[in-house]
Amino acid sequence: MGARELAARVGASMFAADRASRDFMQMELVSCEPGRAVMRMAVREPMLNGHDICHGGLIFTLADSTFAFACNSHNKVTVAAGCSIEFLKPGRLGDVLTCEGVEQVLQGRHGIYDMKVANQRGEVVAMFRGKSAQIQGTVIPPAGV
Repeated sequence: MGARELAARVGASMFAADRASRDFMQMELVSCEPGRAVMRMAVREPMLNGHDICHGGLIFTLADSTFAFACNSHNKVTVAAGCSIEFLKPGRLGDVLTCEGVEQVLQGRHGIYDMKVANQRGEVVAMFRGKSAQIQGTVIPPAGV
């Protein structure tokens, strides 16, 4: 199995089990490729804070979920070791936020990934950088097992 097919299978497997992203947040996994993932989420009324904009924690959750898919795409169980986010523009009711996560560096067990969250007009809402750490195990059984 090639790297692209493996990443897609890893993404599908993780998304099927990810109740927080799939059910609670109602995110969509658009793609999962080696070192890269794209997720989408519509801003709904229950997501609005006291300023009538999307709660920053929910934008963070979209970026964090995308980070998880990007860094697990190599089929090695990987967790967040740290991250930061910069909020650049508010998300508004009805906006469709798309997050693209891209691996910048993967050395040994550690990686650095950048997530860009943009609205349907292509305006950047937030930038997120995450550091990953691989732990023991695989997301799906290796081929032939």
